[in-house]
Amino acid sequence: MTPHKAPGPRSRRRRAPRNRRLLPAALATLAAVGAIGALAAWQSQETTATTAARPSNSPSRAVSSPKPEPDPKATPSVPSPRPTASPSPSPTPIPTRGPGVYDTAPGDGPKSGTGTPMRYKVQIEQGIDLSPEDAAKEVEQVLADPRGWTADGQSAFRRVSSGATDFVVRIATANTVDEACAQYSLDTGGELNCSVGGNVMVNLKRWLTGTQYYADDIPSYRALVINHEVGHFLGHNHVTCPRSGAPAPAMMQQIKGLHGCVPNAWPYDDEGRRITGPSVP
Repeated sequence: MTPHKAPGPRSRRRRAPRNRRLLPAALATLAAVGAIGALAAWQSQETTATTAARPSNSPSRAVSSPKPEPDPKATPSVPSPRPTASPSPSPTPIPTRGPGVYDTAPGDGPKSGTGTPMRYKVQIEQGIDLSPEDAAKEVEQVLADPRGWTADGQSAFRRVSSGATDFVVRIATANTVDEACAQYSLDTGGELNCSVGGNVMVNLKRWLTGTQYYADDIPSYRALVINHEVGHFLGHNHVTCPRSGAPAPAMMQQIKGLHGCVPNAWPYDDEGRRITGPSVP
């Protein structure tokens, strides 16, 4: 029998502190994190370099900055008022009454037509905004036109500023025209013209505005007035429209209607043919 040996005293092993045990693990973790970080940094640099070297086919997108929050204390901006267009000025009213005193267009004009010329003056009633010189020029051009009365081969005209005359062209206010025409029992009603007592009385309103048929051609209406009223001094009476679509005769009272004719200011056409129609009783 083997004798039993009594156990000797156990030697105690000292335990290391807990943090000392965790330190190697922490160091290992930090080393791993550092390696991962280095790898990530290397990959980021590689990616950046590759991206910069590779041409991009897609347009770059602009990064919009965030809108600033409105300041509740700020005073709201009020838009400036837009300028309002000024109303166009109303046309100057045409005077209807004048003194019955006239200014004569100065100077003498050339003769037009063959034969002994009829002498005439051009006068403008005082107080109206109309140039006697300009009006005289228009009247001269009408009476000298080859479609006018000189086309008959007998009539001739010459404008003068003094001495005896065969007739006088007077442009005057409606009231003055009415009074002059009423002396010969003609009612012009503030609208019409007339030839009386050696005077061609032209209503200022008609001279400036024409009629409904000549509203867009005032020069033609003025030619019609002169040809019509001077035609009376030459012995021509009123006529009417010969047929539908024909030019209205100059001796027709066109202001009262065209009756199927078309507007026309001249007693003769371009071929020297007389434009007329049936006489009016």
